Amino acid sequence: MTGPPHARRPATLASLAAELGVSRTTVSNAYNRPDQLSAPLRERVLEAARRLGYPGPDPVARSLRTRKAGAVGLLLTEALSYAFRDPGATGFLEGLALACEKAGTGLLLVPVSPEHSDVDAAHRAGVDGFVVYSVSEDDPHFKAVLARPLPTVVCDQPADVEGVDRVGVDDRAGMLSLGRHLMELGHRRIGVLCMRLGARRHDGPADTTRQEASSYSVQRERLAGLRAALTEAGVDWSGVPVIERYEHTLEAGADGIGALLDAHPGITAVVCTSDILALGALGEARSRGLRVPDDLSIAGFDGVPEAERAGLTTVRQPFREKGQEAGRLLLERGDRNVPEHVTLPTELIVGNTTRALRQSGEFFSGW
Repeated sequence: MTGPPHARRPATLASLAAELGVSRTTVSNAYNRPDQLSAPLRERVLEAARRLGYPGPDPVARSLRTRKAGAVGLLLTEALSYAFRDPGATGFLEGLALACEKAGTGLLLVPVSPEHSDVDAAHRAGVDGFVVYSVSEDDPHFKAVLARPLPTVVCDQPADVEGVDRVGVDDRAGMLSLGRHLMELGHRRIGVLCMRLGARRHDGPADTTRQEASSYSVQRERLAGLRAALTEAGVDWSGVPVIERYEHTLEAGADGIGALLDAHPGITAVVCTSDILALGALGEARSRGLRVPDDLSIAGFDGVPEAERAGLTTVRQPFREKGQEAGRLLLERGDRNVPEHVTLPTELIVGNTTRALRQSGEFFSGW
């Protein structure tokens, strides 16, 4: 039985240098510092490398020498599929990827579960800095990132972390504009469907104590903005039902509005703190035979493409621009040691899922 044919070992930097009669530094410069070589010499090195099967300098050895990994880490406390399923996350990811492309650096996704305290992934990630995408204030993975001597940029939340750059929107102001819109339409019996308020799973009513103690500042701010709008109109916030859903899915939105309508059948409008929840709520309302907006107004927050196609009343925020700004803050940081905070604008989009209460029996001044 004959063995496999002898395979020629691939060339190394040293063997390639010997073949060409040049120094190993010259070969290395052909890849890493081409400005140090004349064009003919660099082309001779690269042609010989192709002919001899030299793959180029070892990236691991190069990272050890330069102490640079050549990649940005994106900490995402969700399943990996969330980054490609959630339209807000995909918009942000696109913007961050564009910033990385511009800088010629890689992007490493570091997805971790908010229900697990194992922080090894954050400790092991070989990156030059982190972008942290919307995590809770007490998230252990975020704390592990902060413990590393690397530049870090937070997108959305947590807010006001000392010494850390942040990019986000004014969530309170955005929701205040939406709440005022509904008040101007005459709605007073409002129900709310919100995203998770804590790291531990909770699916059910969220009282004011839970709302104000939320470890997710974006949800706190959105609820606070809606509360301010309703209070201006004389609505007692303590009587406004708020239903929380842990998962951020269409199914969670459908289930949440079902619980809300079953417990409070007299509400005339539902405000969701995200478009995904609102789209799920919209489908469930219609499956129950409710006409939107004739029987029930529904609004969301985010302005994702699916919501705009559905004609949802929402607050639009610039996800891709947030990703680009986060990348800029990290990759163009230079020697800056003063944190920078970037607040991008939001815009109220009035769609066809909200309307004024026109009939005399539809206007309620309270519960």
